[in-house]
Amino acid sequence: MFSARALLSCCLALSANLAVAAAVEDLRIEHVTVVSPERSKPLVDAAVSIHDGRIVAITTGKHPGRSRATATLDGSGLFLTPGLIDSHVHLGDVPGMTTEQEATYPEIAKAARDQMPRSFLLHGFTTLVDLISTPAAMARWKAHDLVPDTYFCGGAALMDGYPMNWTPKPARYQAAPYMLIETGTPAPEGIDPAQHTPAAVVSRMKADGAICVKTFFERGFAPARNLPVPKIATVRELVRVAHSVGLPVFIHANSSEAQSFAVEAGVDVIAHGMWNWSETSPTTQITPAIQATLDRVLAQKIGWQPTIQVLHGERDLFLTGFLTDPELQQVLPRNLLDWYGTAAGQWFRNTLTEGYTSLQGKDPKAAEAIVVEDYQIPLDRVQHATTYLAARDARFLFGTDTPSAPTYANPPGLNGWREMQRLVAAGVSPSQVFQAATLSNARALKLAHDVGTVAVGKRANLLLLRADPTAAVDAYHNIVKVILGGRVLDPASLAADRAH
Repeated sequence: MFSARALLSCCLALSANLAVAAAVEDLRIEHVTVVSPERSKPLVDAAVSIHDGRIVAITTGKHPGRSRATATLDGSGLFLTPGLIDSHVHLGDVPGMTTEQEATYPEIAKAARDQMPRSFLLHGFTTLVDLISTPAAMARWKAHDLVPDTYFCGGAALMDGYPMNWTPKPARYQAAPYMLIETGTPAPEGIDPAQHTPAAVVSRMKADGAICVKTFFERGFAPARNLPVPKIATVRELVRVAHSVGLPVFIHANSSEAQSFAVEAGVDVIAHGMWNWSETSPTTQITPAIQATLDRVLAQKIGWQPTIQVLHGERDLFLTGFLTDPELQQVLPRNLLDWYGTAAGQWFRNTLTEGYTSLQGKDPKAAEAIVVEDYQIPLDRVQHATTYLAARDARFLFGTDTPSAPTYANPPGLNGWREMQRLVAAGVSPSQVFQAATLSNARALKLAHDVGTVAVGKRANLLLLRADPTAAVDAYHNIVKVILGGRVLDPASLAADRAH
């Protein structure tokens, strides 16, 4: 039986050899306990063999000899699990920075972009899905030497609706290649409406390599209200044509009205929990109307991403101590953290303040107290809705919406760890979180042939942990090794504050 000190010494002794693991073709992890979502119980004292980035054998009992070219990890006392999948991220921008600010502070922006993929890996996320992207944006993201496996959805926004509304005209029409123009709606100058029907945009997404479609039902918030939303017939047609070419359909829907619309439209996944309720009272308890919608989500087995951290990404901008959180130093470069504390770095917080009349003239601590109180109702609502679904074994999918806005309060990787904690606080069991972040996500996105389980033939995207994550999500807070396509990564080498 290894002591904790002996086990740590053993792992550290291996680090020097495994630092060059990218150049080693074969790897074997011995005497490890395999925890995989398709298994009813852990597989004890297993050996997992990896060749050319894929799992080629899983054995138990007496393990056969290995060739001299095989690198070995001693997994005694450790747990081997699938790498985590975050099925809702946005990777095109530096969190909290505008395009103009990137140009003004190129060194800071470069440090941020170089670190972002590593921060996701640091927290165990070996697969990401950007829900609104394009081939060009994906190429930029994947240009780094170390990047989680990343896929994208095409964003089918209704013309001039959310989120297109945030981009000025006419630039918004060039920035949204998959926008929808409904029949009878005049098209902008130079835009052919025939190229923006559900069939046309889905065809273009498929050709571009998208693995899913994302659409939106959002009437707006803050200064942008009364935005146009799609007709039910439009989204039903979008779903029909997407399914005909094998693409699942996600919908941005955080209100009770939007989620009822999503159910009627027959989408596959609702992106966001329900925190905006069509209720005249400030109640946060489940009402009959809310329950009826949630019951339909359950009956139709629609995937549901709570994304509770979205609200914290807005609220936490007003926490006076947020930027001093030591965990941020692991996932954000020092120069970026320092910049967030400047007047330029506070631009988004200041923008929100301009439309927040109760904050006018308040000092930072008073503003913090007001915002925390105001956000409690939507936070309670999404927590109660999540609790209701968790008790009925809903089809949860793990997604974080990192970042949910141009906010620095949804930090890459760390945001996922915090979302897990929010889910557990809402009554989602560690086992349900594990399923949501592995096999459920893989199945929903039709990636289960490649990732989501520890199985022969699968890509070797794995985590070596000190504890069983189905017992407590705390297991993800101290990852021993991250394995990406067979390449063994030391978490210390992935941190933003690593020694250079």
